[in-house]
Amino acid sequence: MLKPHLFLTALVLIPALCLTPALRAQTVGGIAPKALFDPTDKGAASQFTAANQSESQVSVVPSNNTTGVDVTIQPGAAGYPGVVLKPSGGSPWDLSPYGDITATITNTGTKKAAISLRVDNNGDWQTSPWSTESFSFNPGETKTVKVVFGYSFGYKPSFPLKSNDIIQVLVFTGKVATDPLTFHIDSIEASGSAGEKPAVDPSSIRVVPPNGFIVGPGVTIDAAKQLSGKNGATTSVVDSPNGPSIKIDFAPGKSEGAVTLKPAAGKWDLREALEIRVKVRNDGTAPITPSAVAGSGGGLTDIIAASAPIAPGAEGEIVIPFINPKIWTNTPPAITADPGTGNKFTNNSGTTVTVSVPGSDSAQTLTIESIKADVPAYSAPEGFADKPPVDGDWTKTFDDEFDGTAIDETKWNLVSDNFWDKRTHFTKDETTVSGGMATLVYEKKTGYPGDDTTKKPTDYAAGYLDTYGKWTQRYGYWEARIKLPTAPGLWPAFWLMPDRGVAAGPQWKRGDTANGGMEFDIAEYLSGWGPLRYNIAMHWDGYGKSHKATGQVTNYVQPDKDGFITPALLWLPGKAIYYCNGKEILHYENDRVSNVPSNIIFNFVSGGWDNLPLEDAKLPTSLVIDFVRVWQRKDLASDVDGPKTATPTAK
Repeated sequence: MLKPHLFLTALVLIPALCLTPALRAQTVGGIAPKALFDPTDKGAASQFTAANQSESQVSVVPSNNTTGVDVTIQPGAAGYPGVVLKPSGGSPWDLSPYGDITATITNTGTKKAAISLRVDNNGDWQTSPWSTESFSFNPGETKTVKVVFGYSFGYKPSFPLKSNDIIQVLVFTGKVATDPLTFHIDSIEASGSAGEKPAVDPSSIRVVPPNGFIVGPGVTIDAAKQLSGKNGATTSVVDSPNGPSIKIDFAPGKSEGAVTLKPAAGKWDLREALEIRVKVRNDGTAPITPSAVAGSGGGLTDIIAASAPIAPGAEGEIVIPFINPKIWTNTPPAITADPGTGNKFTNNSGTTVTVSVPGSDSAQTLTIESIKADVPAYSAPEGFADKPPVDGDWTKTFDDEFDGTAIDETKWNLVSDNFWDKRTHFTKDETTVSGGMATLVYEKKTGYPGDDTTKKPTDYAAGYLDTYGKWTQRYGYWEARIKLPTAPGLWPAFWLMPDRGVAAGPQWKRGDTANGGMEFDIAEYLSGWGPLRYNIAMHWDGYGKSHKATGQVTNYVQPDKDGFITPALLWLPGKAIYYCNGKEILHYENDRVSNVPSNIIFNFVSGGWDNLPLEDAKLPTSLVIDFVRVWQRKDLASDVDGPKTATPTAK
């Protein structure tokens, strides 16, 4: 549950509206663009300084051959190196007549580069007082990226930027590890008109297939727009009682032929599915063994072949699972996933379904009768019981089944500071116990953070639980059975943070993720993904320029018949192995895995780095917790485990 200023400054590469130089900002409503630096002035480079503690890596010089400035970023430790452009007179820019800032930038390096443009107000980082967009471009390519005031990351509404108080503009990238990054800034201008709203970004459109059908009942297919063939494969759309089907003729004497189907606009929203079922019929004269693969904004699924050749005139089905059987695994000391492991398919951004057949000396014909995004029938996990799923001499050390009528405050705190969004306050009123469940409610309700009337009120209230200062453990098996909310725009999580105890000193030392500590995100959920997917992550070495992280955002799981999942962490020396419903889903090994006792946290805020906007009409909603259980292996037990009697320090 990384602090939000790092997510917001990270290179979340949601495509921005990039323009060609010929379509740069033009006079809008009679207002000419305002240059924020003079690209013809060789002294303009002095307006730029290094950003994000990257002084030793960044140089800015006037361009030798053109107007503008040239930027070089050398490899180094800075997490987000780049440049800052500030007003030459020192006072903020008053850009109230305008609606956006555009920057025209050329990649002068030898590799594809990712760049972010950010426009800042003054303010506390916790309120995220900026608007930002990101893009990537190839060597030699020029793009103009636009930041519309009040919108970020694919033109989603964000901080209500004050256009009369712009203190700086940042152009930055991610950590530069090997080769230098070079780019040319041709211009940075205020343009548009006050109150501007961004045009609909085609990449932001999401189409929900009717009843899950991508091809089938209720679907219209525009062959010219949606279908493309490879190696001589040709298509035709055929009407049938069950909706249109796609007839594919594969040319003889070719290597593998393929046909790709894409959405008529934007991407498919497949958040309610865990697989794609492709039903085909062999209309040729010889057996055929087709394969299928699905694409997304994040990447491809595995290529899945039919289980057996399909005879002439027969039907067959190819099932493309979103769950990759080759779980995310690393080979120490690497912190990223081994090639071929993990999952890149993102169910909220489906882009293609491709059907292919091996080459043949004779013509082949295959008809796609239907393509449907679906969920398999639920079956209870084998061997999933009240114990860790691995051998060992285990003792249950923490168990809350929430069988009473109130939270046990000897185990749990019900409030804390909110470091993630500034519109939600944690309050005891939103955490209840009944029917053997703890319920953390999120609703539109004005109140005070931590029920402290001396603090500034916020408009949304949420439940909260943690064991900080009351219970910790180092190593063991940690799990909770939870039901995730489905209202958009929410960001609940089940996670662990270091707690070294009162003797460690102030909270920033006590809970530091450096010095052996680590943040474990066992289940971090953005409700815009739908309840079949969540994030697993580990963060360490603080949240500044030394910050490191790894994990996977595409962990697909199937809730049980009551809508619950049971995410879990097996934490051992040098190992962090994640489970859901008793099945291993991510395996991380490294000597840097935390060796610091940790506490349990359930928090419930809004926002996140890849979410949908919050919708008041769909509130209140809840995160429901059936139980929380922790075990310790006998040989790993120590005196840092268990309940704490000392009064906790301020959080």
